[in-house]
Amino acid sequence: MPRYAPNKMSPEVKRRYFELIRQGLSGSAASSQVGVSLSCGSLWFIDAGSVDFVDRPISRRYLTQDDRIEIADGLAAGESVKAIAARIGKSYQSVYREISRNRKPNGRYQPWYAHGQAHQRRLRTRERRLALDKALRDVVAGKLDKHWSPAQISRWLRRRWSKRRSWHVCAETIYEAVYRGLIAAQDSLTLRTGRTYRHKRGRGRTREGALKQSTNMKPISQRPAVVETRTRIGHWEGDLIIGSGQRSAIATLVERKSRLTVLVPIRGGRTAQIVGDALIQAFAILPKALRGTLTWDQGNEMFHHERIERETGLRIYFADPHSPWQRGTNENTNGLLRQYFPKGTDLGLITDERLREVSIELNDRPRECLNDRTPYQLMARWKRQLQTT
Repeated sequence: MPRYAPNKMSPEVKRRYFELIRQGLSGSAASSQVGVSLSCGSLWFIDAGSVDFVDRPISRRYLTQDDRIEIADGLAAGESVKAIAARIGKSYQSVYREISRNRKPNGRYQPWYAHGQAHQRRLRTRERRLALDKALRDVVAGKLDKHWSPAQISRWLRRRWSKRRSWHVCAETIYEAVYRGLIAAQDSLTLRTGRTYRHKRGRGRTREGALKQSTNMKPISQRPAVVETRTRIGHWEGDLIIGSGQRSAIATLVERKSRLTVLVPIRGGRTAQIVGDALIQAFAILPKALRGTLTWDQGNEMFHHERIERETGLRIYFADPHSPWQRGTNENTNGLLRQYFPKGTDLGLITDERLREVSIELNDRPRECLNDRTPYQLMARWKRQLQTT
């Protein structure tokens, strides 16, 4: 076979060949499946830098093999880097870096070689900056002893040693060094939080948002406009308040117009099944006219929201991530409840009778937003109006 023959095969054939190789097939088996000779496949294999890993799905923020093929095809066609970047949905700076980092020693950009280089670079382990540099470690530890925050230390290092680039570490690097024990804690307040581990954010949330298991949740933007006006009874806001050790919880329900508060005990954990059962039981004893809508935050404890809707007749809507003001009435009520149940309280020890006492006190308290009437008074007025209609 002539030496130039391998380069006359279509990119689709080459792509399939390397897909098979990265699935673990041998070179001869992959060549046979795509319909080329073993020598042809061997030339591809050598040109790609001897592929020796199994390709697995990675984060979307990384370039894929197909992205690199598009880059190579664009360069061969004489396209500009900005045009290539726009086509694959990446910034042109990322494409410039990709070409610079992963091209072959002769300057040619070969997509399968580049993909292999990127894979090897991801696997390369590096020593942590603060583990290597004792002087930097001592400087950071000294500032932590003075109760500086990692963010303050990071900014100060850049100002104080503007030309010493190796000392320009971000706040997250300092946090990680403390959590890993690279910087010994002098006392429990080395960090202002007093923690010695990375604190989990949110209740079952990921960086990309919560309730990823459920694609049918209705966002607050779809909630009827009448709910926002507070002119009708029966529209609720809800949330959980969490007890000590993240092991106990109480569901708080607040009616938007009257500010009526209902406290729902959550016993035996706070899984979606348990929370769903508790909310269904709580709403089942309310008149049907009071079961309009419920607005909750995007916590995974509401994974069973469709079941709750079916059992109660409610329509459940979810506030946007990190937008507590969209459930402002409930957030304010949770603040009032901390007067009765301070943070650190084991809510699992709170009896149902005590919850009723607290809810009675809150609902019998005059509110300025209600012209100094109480939630109970507004609910009594609503019941009278309902009876006369």
